[in-house]
Amino acid sequence: MKEALWWTTEVDGRILCTLCPRYCRMGEGQAGFCYIRKNIDGKLYSLGYGQSTGFAIDPIEKKPLNHFLPGTGILSFGTAGCNLGCRFCQNWSISKAKLDDAQSLKAAPEEVVKLALAHNVPSIAFTYNDPVIWGEFVIDISRVAREYGLKSVMVTAGYITPEARPEVYRYIDAANVDLKGFSERFYHKLTFSHLDPVLDTLKWLKNETDIWFEITNLMIPGENDDPEETKQLCDWVLKNLGDSVPLHFTAFHPDFKMMDRPRTPAATLRRARQIALSAGIKYCYVGNVFDDEGQTTYCPSCSRALIRRSWHDILEYHLQGDRCPCGENIPGYFPINEKAAPRLGRRSILQA
Repeated sequence: MKEALWWTTEVDGRILCTLCPRYCRMGEGQAGFCYIRKNIDGKLYSLGYGQSTGFAIDPIEKKPLNHFLPGTGILSFGTAGCNLGCRFCQNWSISKAKLDDAQSLKAAPEEVVKLALAHNVPSIAFTYNDPVIWGEFVIDISRVAREYGLKSVMVTAGYITPEARPEVYRYIDAANVDLKGFSERFYHKLTFSHLDPVLDTLKWLKNETDIWFEITNLMIPGENDDPEETKQLCDWVLKNLGDSVPLHFTAFHPDFKMMDRPRTPAATLRRARQIALSAGIKYCYVGNVFDDEGQTTYCPSCSRALIRRSWHDILEYHLQGDRCPCGENIPGYFPINEKAAPRLGRRSILQA
């Protein structure tokens, strides 16, 4: 636990949290929507600081990130709670838990970084539940990680206020932002949040930072899989972010409060990918299904398969630094001295 940043005291004595667009107001002893920011004796505390609900070594493609250190492992961990209320959450046992219910582990920032170094991975992912709500912990870990030459990755819904963004992302190197749908109806009904703050975060990442980022759209049958909505999403990305931000369309499976919906057909993901490619987005992927073509990175100039994947496995790797053999520059972070492939993408759960 640590005294939080991003809060003020209201005239009635309640605390106003200014970390995310919910702007929760908390009386003495009350926690915010996320469960882990709490008013204790008139001060706001981050209960998630120094706590983790578990660690794993993942392939970085699982985040998903296809243009950032491809073929490497990443230390992944999260805490408990969340500032969204997604009815389809696939990590609900963590995101809907309080820390005392989640068998959390104590881990100081330096210990997290040492764990990554001990397992010889070049990066750390803040993931599982949304790291925005434990922004103080993110800042301290990512600062120490940078001192040791490690990269830091946010896996997030992007639901954060303009006043908090610069500090939370100060030492972040890459992000995957979950653009869950492209209608206010979807966000309000199924996530208990709003679309515009997420779009604002994406524009901020593009225009005001050097952070590499990719976008994920989880497609739920009957909710956000309409081709017209997909076209609108792609048109917005092109207009506001450009044609080179990788876009991932991933499959939903029944979970949490949406057990009555079927899995997303692979054909729906392939259709969305074709809509994006036809709109002019250069790097489009499908996820949570086996689709070698939809998981392969192609050169937009000569169409050569540069990084051929199967699920999270890299089968072929033909990039020369950050370029195709034809000379086309491929945006992303592909260090020349990093051995990226071939390797099999397998998860390893770490014991406490």
